[in-house]
Amino acid sequence: MSYPKFYDKVEIIKVKDPLSNVLGTFESGEYEFSYLDVVKSAGHSCPTVAGAYIVTLEALKVLYPDSRAIRGDVKVEFKESLSDGVTGVISNVISQITGATDKSGFKGLNGKFARHSLVNYDVDIEASVRFTRVDNSKSVEIIYDPSSIKPNKEMATLMGKVMSGVATQDELKMFGELWQERVAKIFENIDSVVKIKEI
Repeated sequence: MSYPKFYDKVEIIKVKDPLSNVLGTFESGEYEFSYLDVVKSAGHSCPTVAGAYIVTLEALKVLYPDSRAIRGDVKVEFKESLSDGVTGVISNVISQITGATDKSGFKGLNGKFARHSLVNYDVDIEASVRFTRVDNSKSVEIIYDPSSIKPNKEMATLMGKVMSGVATQDELKMFGELWQERVAKIFENIDSVVKIKEI
């Protein structure tokens, strides 16, 4: 499997999953998510997928500064509705990492380890998304805005050719490389693409 090497340089997210521990899946319920993991699930890497990973990474650092994040113990709220723009894409990535889902999620075992009803949309918040620990109600709001990381000037022309089906193989390759180049720059400049507010 071949992919851009910067994926391997992105900071991983470490979690502890009580359900995983009970079911004997991972020792002590401890495992990790990498950017490559979410790219595989999404089927692609883009500023939106990268942003979803980044906001989750940064939020869990704030909520769990001295330990692994507890998967299934984080509530996620979005300002936008599920049908708006790329909210669904972002929600899917966040759910993969945190375990939080809407009403369709896991109902638990004998009243424990439930993952459903931990994601809500159309919430009256100023940020893009708010993460809250269920156990102590500590929250963090995050705004993600990658607009300061401009795409290569050749991208617009190449995209036109790709979308119209007239791009050569070399142009297709260049388009993909330039696309991933911008994603890499977003990861290199996390401090400039996110604003974090602890509550």
